[in-house]
Amino acid sequence: MDILQIKNLSKTYPSFKLDNVSFNLKLGYIMGFIGRNGAGKTTTLKTMLKFAYPENGEVYINGLDINKNELEVKNVIGYVSGVEGFYARKKIKDVTNVTKRFFKTWNENLYKELLKKFNLDENKLIKNLSDGMKVKYQIALAMCHDAKLLILDEPTSGLDPVSRDELILLFQDYVSDGKHSILFSTHITSDLDKCADYITYIKNGKIIKTSDIVSFKDDYFLISGKQEILTQDLKEKIIGLHCHKFGFEGMILAKDKNNFSNCEISKPNLEDIMIHLER
Repeated sequence: MDILQIKNLSKTYPSFKLDNVSFNLKLGYIMGFIGRNGAGKTTTLKTMLKFAYPENGEVYINGLDINKNELEVKNVIGYVSGVEGFYARKKIKDVTNVTKRFFKTWNENLYKELLKKFNLDENKLIKNLSDGMKVKYQIALAMCHDAKLLILDEPTSGLDPVSRDELILLFQDYVSDGKHSILFSTHITSDLDKCADYITYIKNGKIIKTSDIVSFKDDYFLISGKQEILTQDLKEKIIGLHCHKFGFEGMILAKDKNNFSNCEISKPNLEDIMIHLER
């Protein structure tokens, strides 16, 4: 079952256009949503959730059209942004008491469990939390009403590597029952190398590629070698070609691998792929 279906989502601003964005996410999986800053990741998330209104497109979450069933849809999703959205002078417990009234399926036991896991003191003022602790608190709130779909917009950017790893393990556990999914937008691609099942890549407001992460990586190879072997035909096959005094480096499609038998060839990670696609 698809927990999320986005069809031809479009939104135009004076200097940017979200151009017919379409992709699906199955229940029980984590999808990484990647692209450089300004590519359209946050615009996609805000538009699909009706924080901004699209000119065109359809969004179905848990089988429901968000345009017709917005309240029901927002009861089955959890949204976490790297941007703070709390009253800074309120205590954690006060913000929680207001928030949980909006959800029919609030799980108080899970909430207490996550507070303990994240070392969050309910009596602390929001303004006294570190950036990382604010993000952890947002995640606790998002998970505690049994959200079938967590939508994460750069949630780990303010966290240290140990805290990020803890969250990745938490996310993997969250989807392991096959009843929950996560759409994880981030520029920290190493986090997605560890946990994503699918990758959707956006560039200049358009979806360039969406597939399972293994296929996504297997479609590319990194290459390097001496400049003298480069013919014009070979140059045209190289993605993100960079020449330097010691030779060249770049990325190729897997189908072109046999044309570069005299080069050093290796498998890329997500960061490598993003760097070369954006060059």
